Amino acid sequence: MLRRILAAIVLLAVTATLVVLAWPQLFSLQSSPLIAQAVSLRGLTVAVAVVVAVLLGFLASIGRRFRRLGSSLAALFLVFALVNVIVLASRGFGNSVPATTASGQLTVLSWNTLGDAPGAEAIAKLALDSGADIVTLPETTETTASAIANLMNAGGHPMAVHTTAFDHISKAKSTSLLTSVDLGGYHIDTSRGSTSTLPSVVALPDDGVGPTIIAVHPVAPIPNELANWRGDLAWLSTACSGKNVIMAGDFNSTLDHMVGLAAGPGKTLGDCTDAASETETAAVGTWPTFLPPLLGAPIDHVMVTANWKATGMRVVETLDSAGSDHRPIVVRLQRSR
Repeated sequence: MLRRILAAIVLLAVTATLVVLAWPQLFSLQSSPLIAQAVSLRGLTVAVAVVVAVLLGFLASIGRRFRRLGSSLAALFLVFALVNVIVLASRGFGNSVPATTASGQLTVLSWNTLGDAPGAEAIAKLALDSGADIVTLPETTETTASAIANLMNAGGHPMAVHTTAFDHISKAKSTSLLTSVDLGGYHIDTSRGSTSTLPSVVALPDDGVGPTIIAVHPVAPIPNELANWRGDLAWLSTACSGKNVIMAGDFNSTLDHMVGLAAGPGKTLGDCTDAASETETAAVGTWPTFLPPLLGAPIDHVMVTANWKATGMRVVETLDSAGSDHRPIVVRLQRSR
């Protein structure tokens, strides 16, 4: 009798834990310690859950006294894996960008360079090959950003450089933004604030006509930065307001973390929608590069307001050995009518 009671308690506890991990938004726990980190890696949790289920099934098959409990636990982990697969499939595994550029289109490249690690030549080559009009580069210093711009200028695609740095000691505390001169002049607007621990760049068009461009880098949700991370996401939801904003960078958050921060139905964060969601690419992981894309965390994003629509997105998987722990993303935007 006691064994049955203990088994029931174990099953209830495991069920409750897996439900929370599968959909923490149901309990408003998506920003809680441990859960915030676990829900970032849905693909990896699927793989782990399947391994655990197989192991439990094997133990149940060879242990008569453990058979009922082991089989029940194995079934729970398989259901948990299936739920996560369904969530990932609904977000999409697509990974392409339209080959041609039509009138009214812009291409956005974003890459957290882990403190200039790939080097100016590799970054400039990717930007030129992608035909990028906007390049957001978290953890990239002004020196490297200027070198990238010089290489792009030499490649026939002139770019202007905008960099914000909280200090000049840690490269992680620099964020750079490159804008094509074809977009017109831009200047940094400091009046709108920034993310807390790592800088974000808000750039406004000199003529007041073009899109506001924001290169973002909220801090990661590590235990001692959770409050700042939550505050950064709240700031991003406020910064992405209006009808003509393009916001890109390392958000250190997935779609799960952004639940509750949208300004209305159909939005992802503030007035913005997520390009990966629009192009059914939101399940492809951008971090870390040592994990396959389908096991990683999709934490790098391009977000746009109503004036823009994403028509294609690609997570670049060919530069995993370039030095950064993030994969670059390339997004094609079409101006909405």
